[in-house]
Amino acid sequence: MSHHGFCIWLTGLPSAGKTTIAKALTPKLKARGWNVELLDGDEVRTGLSADLGFDRKSREMHAARVTFVSKVLARNGVIPIVALISPYATSRSRARTDIGAFVEVYVTTPLNVCEERDVKGLYKKARAGLIHEMTGIDDPYEAPEHPEIIVETVDRSPDDAAEYILRELERLKWLAPTKEPAAASPVSHAPSAPRATGVTGNA
Repeated sequence: MSHHGFCIWLTGLPSAGKTTIAKALTPKLKARGWNVELLDGDEVRTGLSADLGFDRKSREMHAARVTFVSKVLARNGVIPIVALISPYATSRSRARTDIGAFVEVYVTTPLNVCEERDVKGLYKKARAGLIHEMTGIDDPYEAPEHPEIIVETVDRSPDDAAEYILRELERLKWLAPTKEPAAASPVSHAPSAPRATGVTGNA
């Protein structure tokens, strides 16, 4: 395809639901004719960021590497869907600036709900002092102040969350409405699209 891609960057606490929502969103965008690549923070750590730890400098480098890959993908007509804790506002700001075509999606889930999910047992280990620098426990998560999209996951299924993101992308003009013949083609606009709120591992 000849059209330019754009990055959908999902940020939130560990176990907030970022990867699950991203996996639900991927086939929906492919069905519209887009090339899509899912960049999951944990998976990227096993390869591109295998040399990094979980201190602030390492986390920022991890986000910088994901940003670079996302930028290359987007300029080649792909939608990179990033599922990355990216706890620091500075890292996300750099990603926005470097990528340009950038949609920040804040997957907001209460800490207690994230701890209940805790499929990897990371919160329990952090509470017990067995691991350190756990986001939300002894390392801060700086919530986005002006994300384009806010998705609340309590009482909302991953598929419903993905559908909500699609509707918001249409409303913000990143996607054309499905009723239009050229549904796969984006509507051209500046990367700083109007921002909106909506209801709805330790990488």
